[in-house]
Amino acid sequence: MHIETLKVFCDLVDLESFSLAAERNFITQSAVSQQVRTLEDKFKRRLLERIRGRRDVKLTPAGEVFYREAQKVLAAYDEMQESLRGVIGKIGGTVKVATVYSVGLHELPEKVREFMTKFPAAKIDLEYSRTTRVVRDVLSGAVELGVLAFPEPKRGLTITPMPDNRLVLIAPPDHKFATKKKVKVTDLNGQDFVHFERDVPTRKAMDRIFKANNIDVKKIAEFDNIETIKRAVEVGFGLAIVPEPAVSEARKAGSLIVIPLVEDYWTRSVGVIHRNDRNLSLAAKKFVQLLAERSTLA
Repeated sequence: MHIETLKVFCDLVDLESFSLAAERNFITQSAVSQQVRTLEDKFKRRLLERIRGRRDVKLTPAGEVFYREAQKVLAAYDEMQESLRGVIGKIGGTVKVATVYSVGLHELPEKVREFMTKFPAAKIDLEYSRTTRVVRDVLSGAVELGVLAFPEPKRGLTITPMPDNRLVLIAPPDHKFATKKKVKVTDLNGQDFVHFERDVPTRKAMDRIFKANNIDVKKIAEFDNIETIKRAVEVGFGLAIVPEPAVSEARKAGSLIVIPLVEDYWTRSVGVIHRNDRNLSLAAKKFVQLLAERSTLA
């Protein structure tokens, strides 16, 4: 029995999908099925329930025990690899990271470049997704780390804070607010707005602030992607509130007007999440440390 077979089995359980487990391990679905049968033949126990006509992944009692113990073996194997790397002072391996677009596109690239410069034998594998999917992938073990805006405490997760950043108002260059040096929350009442979708944490934070201040804005459109929001503002749909790092290039190019919001509460927290029942790889620990540092750039 190979360690890879245990990994395929655990991936199958975590992802609840033969096709996804096959994709992650660069094998066919039939190969996944064959490896499960090999394990069942070796241990003379049925590990998965079979339901005719369905491909559901449901563990038998024996399968639950096997899955739990296989996870321990894989964790010990990973720890052994990290210890061996430590003997020669080498940090390597791949750190799988899931993040939301607004953070991944505008805040992580600099950190990833710095990490790769410091640890050239290591690799950061970035995936972009919605907040709910990032949390789910971290909890399932599909990725080692998640990077989120407004991370919420959740059972089974550890949150490491990253430096906060400001939320700012953006407007098209011909908007009446374009000449303003700063804007108060009361100035936004009745304005046309382009929003994040309702389940996006930044949108939830905005809604709380508007409600607390009795502000009613006109929703013109809502999107889940910050790049689409920026483009909608550029062409005149309305105003939007976004994290400042996401619009630094647009401000330099003059395609958007970026206006500071006066109140202190217009800040966005960012954090790294990981499962608290698993030891992070050495490379992942170093990356988390790097993300938690405040940038020395102006």
